[in-house]
Amino acid sequence: MIFSSDNWAGAHPAIAESLMAHAGGYASAYGTSELDRKVEKKFADIFERDVAVFFVGTGTAANSLALATANRAGGVAFCHREAHVIADECGAPEFFSHGARLKPVDGPRGKMEASRLEAEIRRFPLDNVHGGQPSAVSLTQATESGTVYSLAEIEAISAVAKGHRLPLHMDGARFANALVSLDVTPAEMTWKRGVDLVSFGGTKNGCWCAEALVLFDLSKAHEMHFLRKRSAQLFSKSRFVSAQFDAYFAGDLWLNLARHANAMATRLAEGIAAAKTSRLAWQADANEVFAIINKDVAAKLRQDGAVFYDWPVPHDLEGKLAKNEGLYRLVTSFATKAEDVDRFVASC
Repeated sequence: MIFSSDNWAGAHPAIAESLMAHAGGYASAYGTSELDRKVEKKFADIFERDVAVFFVGTGTAANSLALATANRAGGVAFCHREAHVIADECGAPEFFSHGARLKPVDGPRGKMEASRLEAEIRRFPLDNVHGGQPSAVSLTQATESGTVYSLAEIEAISAVAKGHRLPLHMDGARFANALVSLDVTPAEMTWKRGVDLVSFGGTKNGCWCAEALVLFDLSKAHEMHFLRKRSAQLFSKSRFVSAQFDAYFAGDLWLNLARHANAMATRLAEGIAAAKTSRLAWQADANEVFAIINKDVAAKLRQDGAVFYDWPVPHDLEGKLAKNEGLYRLVTSFATKAEDVDRFVASC
């Protein structure tokens, strides 16, 4: 009953097999091999346009480089106050962008509201040298609260960003989970809505260690080559990242893995909602479930082998927790088994 995080799950067998298949022999280095080029073309096919693809090792690296390429002197980037870039990346985005600040924006269940984003950006007029200048907007899809921005919500955020001539970045650590939740294409969820660059995650969805920064503005690619190298993210044996993505995309494996993870989350949420001593904190859209559980029940679940995280209570949580209740996050993955979900729910 492992519901700690989807990055606890291992690699899907097809991805492990692809790594082994490409382990022998020789291939040109630093992203120049035939396999690298094949995968880059696959990214272009998926997004229905020419893109610049930069393989990196972690989502933090992808996010940090995205904000670095958008930064300017005195730069201020805007994101939800619970976003991974501001809450869980140890200042890496600020470090790699040479001092850009991250300005939190409010909104329920992990999603920025366009009106609040507009108000926060206006607090930094371009003629006020003391305050700094807006540099970028970053949204997380799916969010840290397990919710998913609708296409209309992405478009509204994009309209604000474009109104201030700011690039819009999408942190897609759980990109596939959001995509299948909306049942749309990658193009429809990104550049067709005004997104300029995407941190495309594979690690949480069955890959061993595969992340990519995808740029839709090809004029930014030259600078990104140098930013990636300087950040120590240019792998010489990049074929081992490409090998993962090659298997990841084959036969729509990536979408099927995300569908399974989301289905397990739905099964888990429905069970918790029907339980006697537990309830949902809010309705999630992807593969993260947030539950309010009696603390004694939670302790018993952990004694029985369940693994999940305590979660800080959001300031805008509807309703209050009783003294004997806690808020917990449960994450499903491609490796989650229905019987483990049912066993967990049976003890709630």
